[in-house]
Amino acid sequence: MKKGTIIGIVAVLAAIVLWGIGVNNKLVTEEENVSKAWSQVENAYKRRMDLIPQLVNTVQGAANYEKSVLTEVTNARAGVENTAVDPSTLSEYPELTATAGFRDLQTQLEGTENRIAVERGKFNEAVQKYNTKLRRFPTSLLAGILGFDKKGYFTAPAEAAEPVQVEFNF
Repeated sequence: MKKGTIIGIVAVLAAIVLWGIGVNNKLVTEEENVSKAWSQVENAYKRRMDLIPQLVNTVQGAANYEKSVLTEVTNARAGVENTAVDPSTLSEYPELTATAGFRDLQTQLEGTENRIAVERGKFNEAVQKYNTKLRRFPTSLLAGILGFDKKGYFTAPAEAAEPVQVEFNF
């Protein structure tokens, strides 16, 4: 065999190997982006799991406290009405904040669910980019050999179609 032919064959093989390395590296990068995007979804889930029960408990505690204060104020006013004191001269009332707490809870619930939705959307975008790259020719020729498989998009379980119930125990 001629020296030029051998050099040509080696050059073609080297080009194929370099192309394969490039394909592998691009798919690894995209696969890691998918993993990172899913991690962000889980991060948002964890935030919700940590935050929402604490907020509900705080608002419920404030509402229970205000309920007892209002009961005491009502009873005190009723007692005053049976005496010679003019009830209209009593102007001291406790500051009630449960309504603001419920409003803040609603805002936090909405914000948390929006964060989760955004992260799920980013995850699906990362999956789409990865799967598109994986399935395109000529990358598709090597992807299976290199051990890369198509990723699944985020899909909600069937029960997710049902509305979530938030309950307060007063």
